[in-house]
Amino acid sequence: MSELLVRLLESGDLRQLPDLYAEQEVFTNTLQLPYPAPEQWRDLLSRTGHTSLVAVRDGEVLGHTGIDMTARPRRRHVATFGIAVRKTARGQGVGTALVKAAVNLCDNWANITRIELQVYTDNRAAIALYQKFGFVLEGTHRQYAIRDGAFVDAHFMARIRPFSNPLP
Repeated sequence: MSELLVRLLESGDLRQLPDLYAEQEVFTNTLQLPYPAPEQWRDLLSRTGHTSLVAVRDGEVLGHTGIDMTARPRRRHVATFGIAVRKTARGQGVGTALVKAAVNLCDNWANITRIELQVYTDNRAAIALYQKFGFVLEGTHRQYAIRDGAFVDAHFMARIRPFSNPLP
């Protein structure tokens, strides 16, 4: 097995994203609908303020993260992101690699000081992963989304990067 590589999404990867997000274990834990249309993914390459990274091994896309940087003037320091990992790739460091890359991009290249995310309250593995990178629970939204015919709650988590040069 070759090394896991995290890189920018390329047009050749687009054919694999519908399969990734069609996995029940993936769409169940995101806000995506089942049976994603391939056309919706082409948008990602040119959407302003959005960066898509993929985790690839041997040419197979094992995971994806979409990072959205806020365009509103008073919230330009904020980004949101979410990740998706193939069921067969779980427990292999794919999620860790994607979150690490997203945090690195935000902290060191995009001048983002606050990263926000939503995660379903029963997704313990994702919550633990985010906590490993310094995300903290800020609140819980009840009946946040519908999943498999029932409303589910979601935690709102955030990671705030300390200022290296705080204002006096």
